[in-house]
Amino acid sequence: MMSTRGAEFSDDAVVLRNYKSGEADRIAVLWTREHGKIRVLAKGSRKANSKLGGALDPLSLVRVNLVQGKGDLYVTRNVAHLQTLPTLRASYQRISAGYAVVEGVDAIPLDDVADEGIYDLLVKVMTSLDEPQFDPTLVPAAFFLKFLAYDGSEPLLEECAGCGSPGPFYAFDAGTGGVLCETCRRGTPLSSDTYSLLVRIMGGDLAGVLREAEPPGGAELIHLAHAAMENHLGKRLKVARMTPTIHSVNHE
Repeated sequence: MMSTRGAEFSDDAVVLRNYKSGEADRIAVLWTREHGKIRVLAKGSRKANSKLGGALDPLSLVRVNLVQGKGDLYVTRNVAHLQTLPTLRASYQRISAGYAVVEGVDAIPLDDVADEGIYDLLVKVMTSLDEPQFDPTLVPAAFFLKFLAYDGSEPLLEECAGCGSPGPFYAFDAGTGGVLCETCRRGTPLSSDTYSLLVRIMGGDLAGVLREAEPPGGAELIHLAHAAMENHLGKRLKVARMTPTIHSVNHE
């Protein structure tokens, strides 16, 4: 949805990142519900007495009042938190997981085109990271897999992506598009534990997976999900690869 230049409007958004502009301003990159990925100028937001203050910190869920400015830049007059996310904010591991997710979303080109589905996925990520019962470790990997499915590139899990055989499966290859049988195997070795996690996440049991601390196959899942997202975006995800992860991998 394109806005008319000069007209004031409001939108819900997830803050991906921000950076300094001039002596006292800040530019924030947002993924909004109705306008997709946009850049927003918050005038005077770096001043001590600014009402905007930290309202545009990364990983925030906000309601923004906007006016379209020059080119692809919007100007904000007011920002209000939709949720405060205290559990997320209090945990370095949860914050790191959130940064890994928004890095992937921020790699999507700026195009001012609405994509409410991605906004909804991001909100689910933030609320999941704020849920004390959920372990944050697998949240980025799960988001990457869910994003690929939403974007039409869901990994093939029920048959070999190389030859179509029904399994068993021994590897996962992002370039080929999913799991591979013994004859076609290449890419990342795939244990039965990791395959089970893949099926559960993509089959609707994500909440159950996130309630388990360091499930068997988790480290392997993180590696292959990151590789699949990087292959899709054509870009290396540096933050995701530095995010605290599961150190033990269960192989057959």
